[in-house]
Amino acid sequence: MELIRGLTGLSDRRRGSVVTIGTFDGLHLGHQALLARLSAHGARLGRAAMVLTFEPMPREYLSPGEGPARLTSLRERWRVLERLGVEVVWLLRFGESLRNLSGEDFTRLLALELRAPVVVVGHDFRFGRNGEATAETLARAAGRLGLEVDVVPPVTLDGQRVSSSAVRAALARGDFEQASRWLGRPYSMIGRVASGNRLGRRLGFPTANLRLERRRSPVEGIFAVRVHGISGAALPGVASLGRRPTVSGGGEVLLEVHVFDFSADLYGRRIEVEFVAKLRDEERFADLEALVAQMHHDARAARAILKV
Repeated sequence: MELIRGLTGLSDRRRGSVVTIGTFDGLHLGHQALLARLSAHGARLGRAAMVLTFEPMPREYLSPGEGPARLTSLRERWRVLERLGVEVVWLLRFGESLRNLSGEDFTRLLALELRAPVVVVGHDFRFGRNGEATAETLARAAGRLGLEVDVVPPVTLDGQRVSSSAVRAALARGDFEQASRWLGRPYSMIGRVASGNRLGRRLGFPTANLRLERRRSPVEGIFAVRVHGISGAALPGVASLGRRPTVSGGGEVLLEVHVFDFSADLYGRRIEVEFVAKLRDEERFADLEALVAQMHHDARAARAILKV
């Protein structure tokens, strides 16, 4: 899969691609319906399938610190897009210029700069200044600018519309089964193991630590997990995602993963942590002795859920 960055990065070779547009946070079943339609148009016309997306997500830019919790980082979206058969990702930095782009100018960008024969969007698509570029306005401009606009209806499952906000809500209440059904895969996070203060090892629970950087997580607490990327099979474990109030006083948000019956050094390794079940909320303990007692209890609970 090819990555194109910025408005000036588009090459003649990629002009004429069929394109879909959005943030695609989570790449849930609704997004996957868009991508399936995109791939079908690409195959029909013999054109590359392109995803036009943005960093940061528009709502993150418009409401710093208050935007929605992220379901997927850019790297996580990349992996899923590649698996779904997307050939090109055109990544634009969202800032004032894109924020203030008129609906007409955005449509011209697609028709005259990208020269896309087909644009695939969801029924609720909005972009540009005051959200004036919509599925309806794109469709109205289609004939005039010589492009086809394919508007994909909402995807429902069990009578509910699949959306990123619905997935976030399911994760927030610890309903990983429902979230996984809407995502079409288990919910997970990917990151590189960073060095820590080795307190977990001293307490008998060595952990692999993943920093979230600026990402707001849709989940917090203690979880039964499976860890991918260490060996051929997923390994069971227990994880804490939060600010560690007992040992840090509520500092940086960190994902700490204890892999059962495993002691090798993982520093620098990129791993994927699959969330299976929430065990409890994060809490502050009176001392380390009380914390360790609870950690043993959490480990037993996670083993029971994971059947190990």
